[in-house]
Parts: sequence; C-alpha cells; structure tokens
Amino acid sequence: MLGVVLLSGGAAAADTVTVAALGDSLTQGYGLVPGDGFVPQLEGWLRAGGADVVVLNAGVSGDTTQGGLSRVGWTLTPEVDAMIVALGGNDLLRGIDPAVSRANLDGILTAAGEAGVPVLLVGMTAPGNYGPDYKAAFDAMYPELAAEHGALLADSFLGPVAEATEGGAAMRTLMQPDGIHPSAEGVRLIVEALGPHVLELVAAAGGGT
Repeated sequence: MLGVVLLSGGAAAADTVTVAALGDSLTQGYGLVPGDGFVPQLEGWLRAGGADVVVLNAGVSGDTTQGGLSRVGWTLTPEVDAMIVALGGNDLLRGIDPAVSRANLDGILTAAGEAGVPVLLVGMTAPGNYGPDYKAAFDAMYPELAAEHGALLADSFLGPVAEATEGGAAMRTLMQPDGIHPSAEGVRLIVEALGPHVLELVAAAGGGT
C-alpha cells in the first residue's frame, strides 16, 4: 500500500507545470515584501484557479534584454516547462536602440524554442519622447517576434495599472512612490490581467486546470 501511495504521489508531482518568469525588477518584486511580488501573487492566482503550477522568480532588478539573453541558458533548466518573458523596460529607460532590444529578445525566444519550452512574451509600450520612429519600432517588436516564434503574447505588463488610473483609481494606491514600480495592489491588477494568458501558457506546456 505504501508503494502505491508513493507511486501516486510521484505521478501527481510529475504533472506540476514549472513556469520560469524571466524579467527585471517588475518581475523580481522590487520594493515589495516577498509575498506581494508578481511571482508569488501570480502563482497564488493560478493555483486558486485550479492550476497545478510552480512559478520560478527569474527576475533581476535593472536587467535589460541583453541581461535576459545572457541568463536564459541557465534559466531554461530541465525542470522548466514554460517561460514568461517580460523585458524591455530598462532598455527604454536607457534609450537602447530597438533593433538591439529586438535581437536580444529574438535570441531569448530562439533559445526557448530550441529547448522546446513555450513562451508568453509580455509587451511594453514606449513613450513618445524618443520620437515616433523609435516608438513604432519598439512597440512593434513584441507582436512581430511573438508571431515569428509562435509565442503567446500579452500586450503590456503595466497596462492594467495605466487603465485603472485613467479610470479614476488613485496612482498612489497602485504605484510605489518612485512612479515606476507597482504597489501590491497594482501587482494584483497586473496578475488578474496576465493570469488568463499564463493559463494558456500552462496548457501549452501540457498542464491542465
């Protein structure tokens, strides 16, 4: 009987989908207590919806797409079944050429493809202060790369917070004082918006709900 129980437990564990969240400070949970960050809130949301999933925090504060590319090899360990890629914000802050950012993201998606790991690519929107050509090139790279690599796409990481503030929600409740990183409540809105996309990713990796 014990052997049967152990075998059953092993089979159940094998069904758990492991998702690596490759990103920057937005993924890492900058400025928040550990349980309020993006990764723990996302894992909690997914599990509450019935998904047997573990989300790994592969976010590094300050990372650019180049940093993500340099880390993707050791992020894609054998136990990783799927990956969220949320990078580009620090490229924007540094005014990096969108062609460079695109090449880095392309390298990340190529590595995931070679590993047989499905990806959810989370887009970002450039401000207008770099000019219309920069904005057009930056904004377009996410949907174009997702199409080229057959990746799932979510339009914007911070989009739900921006929409809420436009709808009358107080910025001070959704963003930290630096105006760059979301508060715990802001992360909750982000997770609610991205969660269904991650469920699609989990399904693509062979998991169910």
